[in-house]
Amino acid sequence: MADTVNSLVDRVHELLVALGTSGPTAASTAGLHDVIARATALGPDGTWLVAAGETSLGALAVAHGQTDQAVHHLDAAVAAGLNDCVMFHAAPFRPLHYDPRVQALYQRMRITEADLDELFWLHQEMRLMARDAENAMVDNIGRLDSGVSLLPKTPLPTREPHTLGILIARIDLAATQTALQQAALKLDFQRSSGNTSLGLIDGSWDYARATRDAWHADDLDSQRLRAAEARAFVERPGAGATLLPCPPLGSITYPA
Repeated sequence: MADTVNSLVDRVHELLVALGTSGPTAASTAGLHDVIARATALGPDGTWLVAAGETSLGALAVAHGQTDQAVHHLDAAVAAGLNDCVMFHAAPFRPLHYDPRVQALYQRMRITEADLDELFWLHQEMRLMARDAENAMVDNIGRLDSGVSLLPKTPLPTREPHTLGILIARIDLAATQTALQQAALKLDFQRSSGNTSLGLIDGSWDYARATRDAWHADDLDSQRLRAAEARAFVERPGAGATLLPCPPLGSITYPA
């Protein structure tokens, strides 16, 4: 079947989820290179997906301290449309700020005020959902019921971005959401099956406490869902649509 933008978006999402749950492997790296080749074959419609693949390869190189490879992939990503200036201020990227090659490629990026607002929101949401996942893990310690909780996902922005580079960060957030949700479910299923086995094996399961734990878990789930819905992106009235240079390298505080 011929590749389409949508099919390659799904493939990038799949690869990023695998990276988030299992870490980098030879297969995931090969998969990103394959996406780049297939997106290149799509022509202009696939250029931003080339940027997505190169960005991921660049981030992997940064994580492994492979500066030359990181610069190579990030330069290619910027050439294909990457303009995530917020990403360049995340902790792993900050040591690269002193590299003249990174300074040069960063200066080529352009962004609008409205797109920059969304970039801040996307990166903030990645941090907030990770925090939700950590809190849910702590809340489930010692929980005796056999139910499972679904970590809620905040809806992705639906506005039409001014630059296609924003779509790369949206895929990153969507993959982060899926990876965190899968990890939380895996732990929850382990706890649930363990509690069920406890009741079947020796009858020592505390039914009254399990019922209270289930009610408490449902309440926490509702709170997390409402909080996630309340965090949905809202476009700032009057945010500019003119392409401008990104804020100077080193001037952005990465969302906490």
